[in-house]
Amino acid sequence: MSIAAVRRGFESLITFIVIVLMIALAVEVTAGVVFRMIGRPLAWYDEVAAVMLAWLTYYGAVLAALKRAHIAFPGIVQAMPAPWRLTITLAVEAVVIGFFLLMAWYGWVVIGILGEETLVTVDIPVALTQSVIPVGALLYVVAELLCLPDLVRQARGVGSVDMAEQVAGEVSH
Repeated sequence: MSIAAVRRGFESLITFIVIVLMIALAVEVTAGVVFRMIGRPLAWYDEVAAVMLAWLTYYGAVLAALKRAHIAFPGIVQAMPAPWRLTITLAVEAVVIGFFLLMAWYGWVVIGILGEETLVTVDIPVALTQSVIPVGALLYVVAELLCLPDLVRQARGVGSVDMAEQVAGEVSH
């Protein structure tokens, strides 16, 4: 199985998770509003919505990484001499991956500190709700590694790193 096929499968999985989280959050917020309007507010609504939004943010960031949709400056890299493009690309990726590995490590540390604490309004372990930090960070690292072959190819001058061209290509399909 090729890296491109693994990347497509991983992107499909993350897209599915993001869509499920978006729908669940929309349903939960709508239910919270409706119950509040009829005078029967849900005690857990705000706390659960905040957790769901955090999860959506982390998984959405992974999806954005797979699509190379985070803020970047590909024009600067393209303008560099060829030997520098690859060096800078690899250095930037090393910093990003290092940051997310550090985030994953300390996310696990935090989960250990949380112990048996639960959310205030529902009996859900806080460690479970905060597990999105290390899990999301590791998924982000996977996304970066799956994108690395394309980034190296582009840094070597094969393929385009121009986001406008990539977006135009995706829209035309």
